[in-house]
Amino acid sequence: MNLLQRFSLFTCGSLSRYQSVIAIQSVDKKQFNSQRYYSTDDMAAPDESVVAKDEMRRFMVDCMTTAGATESHATQLALVLLEGDVRGHYSHGLNRLDMYVRDVQQKVCKGDGEPVILKEKAGTAWVDGNNLLGPVVGNFCMDLAIEKAKNAGIGWVVAKGSNHYGIAGWYALRAMKQGMLGMSMTNTSPISYPTRSAVPALGTNPISLAAPGTGDDAFVLDMASTTVAIGKND
Repeated sequence: MNLLQRFSLFTCGSLSRYQSVIAIQSVDKKQFNSQRYYSTDDMAAPDESVVAKDEMRRFMVDCMTTAGATESHATQLALVLLEGDVRGHYSHGLNRLDMYVRDVQQKVCKGDGEPVILKEKAGTAWVDGNNLLGPVVGNFCMDLAIEKAKNAGIGWVVAKGSNHYGIAGWYALRAMKQGMLGMSMTNTSPISYPTRSAVPALGTNPISLAAPGTGDDAFVLDMASTTVAIGKND
């Protein structure tokens, strides 16, 4: 069995963001049948329309490239947002596109460039996300952690300089599709009030766990540690 855990820590009140991954791998390595773990039932209300996933992806990529992102970065973001909608996390799907467009247009984050490995050893690495789109940094870190887990038995990747990375489950699933147990977490800006507090001090701090089961079965958890994700209040 393979075990991979990915953590993402975002520093509150700063553009400096932190992400990390842990991976542990045993000798018994099994292939996992990657598939989608969501219902394909038509869930549109009578007054709503169903839009093809390819069309949604094209629309999001067009919007992001027009805003100034490269096609590769725009596509990585679009795939994460699309997965959020398909899996029912509508707070982190297409309705979040406007935020990313504004961030690139206003130079809050960069639409081009690559993360850089600052330090690394066989099972660990520290990455500078260079203030790129969160999914670009998240994918880079998770892929690096997976590779280290395969080669060294453990991979723990920490990154700074990232941004909002969409659903945490996207990265846990990325590990699970490699036959590993994935874990993804992040803290957020302080918007939650601790008990008896007069000011917000905690983030929604989402967490995701994904583990392959027998056959085509799997366990996937993707949730905020607050009552709801902030996007559900929009």
